[in-house]
Amino acid sequence: MSYKPLIIETGTAPEAIRERFLDLADWFYLALDKLASEVEIVRPYLNEPLPAPDPHRVTIITGSWAMVTDHEPWSERTAEWIRQAVACEAPVLGVCYGHQLMAYALGGEVDYFSDRKEIGCLPVTLVKEAQSDPLLQGLPTQFDAYLTHAQRVTKVPDGAQVLATSERDGHQIIRYSSTAISTQFHPEFTAPLLKAVIDLNYDKLVAEGQPVEALLAGLKNASVSRSILCKFVELYQ
Repeated sequence: MSYKPLIIETGTAPEAIRERFLDLADWFYLALDKLASEVEIVRPYLNEPLPAPDPHRVTIITGSWAMVTDHEPWSERTAEWIRQAVACEAPVLGVCYGHQLMAYALGGEVDYFSDRKEIGCLPVTLVKEAQSDPLLQGLPTQFDAYLTHAQRVTKVPDGAQVLATSERDGHQIIRYSSTAISTQFHPEFTAPLLKAVIDLNYDKLVAEGQPVEALLAGLKNASVSRSILCKFVELYQ
């Protein structure tokens, strides 16, 4: 029996982004191409009910413009759903907000960067243990990935394993169980989408001291990071 992948959308993009690139869940749908010919999208931030976790069903938790530390009621309900999903060994992939929410839900901690956010097409480095991970084995030790986040995981849950780092964030990939994993970077992004995000926040980024022109010039293809998303769905669908 085939199950539709579930995408839990944890917010909505600014209107200027939506007008050009659609919304958060759509980015995953498009990135998966034929792997997601049919999906179910649930929006807990609009108080849509989450279906019961299912060990036979792939779930992806999106990024967001929200902050985990705001502890919105819909976010706390999603955190409880994550605990149930991991307990029943449902395959779950969290991305950015989803990454932080998974870590928080399972006993970790999340907070803001002490200075500027991490943004750009930046190198992510796999640790040695990633070589034997079923999702990451065979990948290059270092690859480019799209990043944009003001908060990060500051403490990893007990028993979880860090599998990748970046220069400013030591928790780029975290594995929680044989079926639950998360990435701080955005495998669903494209270079034009990240450029639009940078352009939208240009003045704020300059005020932060970000090298904005260098960030724009450094945008490139990040196909390896996208392959992680596709392989996750292939492994469990």
